[in-house]
Amino acid sequence: MRYFFKFLPFVFAFSAYLNAHAQSTPPSPSKPNILLIFTDDLGYMDCGFTGSKIMETPNIDALSKKGMVFNNAYAGAGNCAPSRAALISGQYSPRTGVYAVGSTTRGPVDLMKLVPVRNNVSLKPSFNTIAEGLKGEGYATAIFGKWHLADSKETQPQAQGFDQYTEGPKEQSVKGSNEAADPKGVLYLTDAAIKFMQNTKDKPFFAYLAHNAIHSKLEAKPETIAKFKKKGLSDKMAVYAACTYDFDASVGVVLDFLKKSGLDKNTLVIFTSDNGATQQSSQEPLRGNKGSYYEGGIREPFIACWPDHIKPGAVNATPIINLDLYPTFMSLAGNKKFKSDGEDLMPLLLGQKTETIRKSIYWYFPGYLDNPVIRGRDKVFRTRPVAVIRKGNFKLHLYLEEWVLDGGKAKINENNAVELYNIKTDEGEHLNLANTNQTKRDELLADLLCWMEKTKAPLPTKITATNKPVQGTVGAEN
Repeated sequence: MRYFFKFLPFVFAFSAYLNAHAQSTPPSPSKPNILLIFTDDLGYMDCGFTGSKIMETPNIDALSKKGMVFNNAYAGAGNCAPSRAALISGQYSPRTGVYAVGSTTRGPVDLMKLVPVRNNVSLKPSFNTIAEGLKGEGYATAIFGKWHLADSKETQPQAQGFDQYTEGPKEQSVKGSNEAADPKGVLYLTDAAIKFMQNTKDKPFFAYLAHNAIHSKLEAKPETIAKFKKKGLSDKMAVYAACTYDFDASVGVVLDFLKKSGLDKNTLVIFTSDNGATQQSSQEPLRGNKGSYYEGGIREPFIACWPDHIKPGAVNATPIINLDLYPTFMSLAGNKKFKSDGEDLMPLLLGQKTETIRKSIYWYFPGYLDNPVIRGRDKVFRTRPVAVIRKGNFKLHLYLEEWVLDGGKAKINENNAVELYNIKTDEGEHLNLANTNQTKRDELLADLLCWMEKTKAPLPTKITATNKPVQGTVGAEN
């Protein structure tokens, strides 16, 4: 609680609330509770436990020692909406059709070589969401913060299986909210989640705590910014580090509540992020940032904690992806009738296995995102159309412009359509092995093309006189 007490006076009232309600332990439901702490734009290298030399995340670091860390955990996509669609539906992007925020035509259209596949801006109601699956097993369900998958009443969280939807304080203009003390709304959302968990006594709960932090606009408490300026950081990086630090403090608050209330013993806590960090935070030694499909854009911090069930301090190196949470939560709840592209991680969490059964995980982005990333492939776009596979230690990028326009497989040795990396020995994706390890290249390429066919992944098309890319509407985030 030492970080909690640093907050301004209105938070002390909340502390009294927490302690008053933590005196009696509520009866444990027969099924475990689930708390998913899902942060926004927190990169893999933005936590202390993953190796950051700039950020301070003491509460998240402490959680990593109490649970299991996956150091090859991935987002379902390189930016917000498609990653969340994968999480909520348990399906890969070609099935949901959610590939980007707003539009897949982002950037100068005269530099695009293909017509992007059109983007779905919402998750269609036909998908059985993670909340619907858990609700069907008797869970109370709630989301606190960012949904980002709706364009109609039918695609709002309340229509997709959530009993409660609490947005951030700025959207709701909360009376008495103190933006100086809680500029990103992390305490507001944490408070709402705690009240939900405390009041849900007659059934298990699924609390999806989907913070808006640390996504831009970067904001932090003045005293926290001052703390990092004293460390010699630039004004820009001081705000970034402070925003991360304030977010971490909110994680400490909710974890402290679980422990004091006794709910921690019957609650699986998952902590992860939706995609990599923005270009403001270098993810070196990882390559790239948010919006790219190099490691810096999709590898995420990931912790699973459940006292007396998950071994403290355990580390697992098997590649996992956020859509695995769908079957994992369904398995925990006893739902055997779900459909998902993911794999149940419970055998790994409980120490019964060390590796997943599946051999490969995939990504697909058939469009364009502007603003180049650190050490990217492109000087204009974060990514051009690309399909990606990770299989074992190897990762292959198939760039669709060269594949479609420059001879495909017949010209694979010369058209630069493929990049192949050994992530175990080269996590920074420096050395392209496409032409020096053709056996592995062709193996992964065959698997990727088979997956694309299986998921009916639509290819971007050639540009014609009557079919040219049109600049899309940029969404609410970058």
